[in-house]
Amino acid sequence: MKADPKADAAAAPAGGGKKKLFMMIGALVLVLGLGTGAGWYFLHGSGDAGTAETAGKSHAGSKKKKKEEHPPEYLALEPFVVNLQPENGDQYLQVAFTLQVDGAEQAELIKSNMAKVRSRLLLLLSGKKASEINTVEGKQQLAGEILAAVRTPFSEHGDEQEVSDVLFTSFIIQ
Repeated sequence: MKADPKADAAAAPAGGGKKKLFMMIGALVLVLGLGTGAGWYFLHGSGDAGTAETAGKSHAGSKKKKKEEHPPEYLALEPFVVNLQPENGDQYLQVAFTLQVDGAEQAELIKSNMAKVRSRLLLLLSGKKASEINTVEGKQQLAGEILAAVRTPFSEHGDEQEVSDVLFTSFIIQ
């Protein structure tokens, strides 16, 4: 008795389809496993970094303890618009930036003294000429001056604010 050729043709792809499905699932599991392993490696570092970190902790008792490190907070200030010192007629600076501070406590301290911060920065910015701040180097120098102004203690015998960076988000000279 002969087998039906149509039934054999229909059965072959079904069996091959299951095999392909299992291969695809296996490949997917392999890719996910490798991705998870790679992610863990990059997040936790190699064994050497862990060893160096552990070695550093063993010597921590002999050094002064650092202040507790906090994740940085970013404090966006309202934009400033000031008249620049005259060179070629009236020129204006519109600048917006964000301060990177050491933790929420420092961000709250700066927010509660924002009137002093804005006054200091308006005086600083309005004393500039366009030619001083229109280059990359000029902007970097201005960022350093802004840092110094914001770090200055708010009270006579107070501590400096812990501000680590000035990040310009808008800078227009007109």
